[in-house]
Amino acid sequence: MDAWAVWLIIGVAFAVAEVMTLTLVLGMLATGAAAAALAAALGASTIWQLVVFCAVSALLLGGVFPIARRHRKAPPSMKSGTERLVGTQAITLTDVTTAVGGRVRIGGETWTARPYDVSQVIPAGEWVDIKAIDGVTAVVHPTTSPVTGSGSERIS
Repeated sequence: MDAWAVWLIIGVAFAVAEVMTLTLVLGMLATGAAAAALAAALGASTIWQLVVFCAVSALLLGGVFPIARRHRKAPPSMKSGTERLVGTQAITLTDVTTAVGGRVRIGGETWTARPYDVSQVIPAGEWVDIKAIDGVTAVVHPTTSPVTGSGSERIS
């Protein structure tokens, strides 16, 4: 069997294994084997075929793998939608009770609200911390420290 065919079989084996593992390493070795097959087809000696295989594989591993690994890392989780409201502050527009509910202003929007502590009544005009968002209802608790500047975000 010709040397180029052996390198081609090795390259295909690496490529099939890469599809099963998705690590990128075996794909780079498959590319190195394909380069060695090309060198063999052009008449290079066995030593030069090995040099081509090692050089191409090493260049790909050293150059592409760190870049690919950087891109595969998950970006820091960013809060969006209603998640971004949790931990911020709002002001009550009406009394907030468990039985009747109430209304709060969050960032210029009016939301329905209920108290975090079911036995609590929060009077209108009081600053509250948003503990959770349950559907379209803000679950609120009276704030212990109203925010006037930076720190925990106040959206109002």
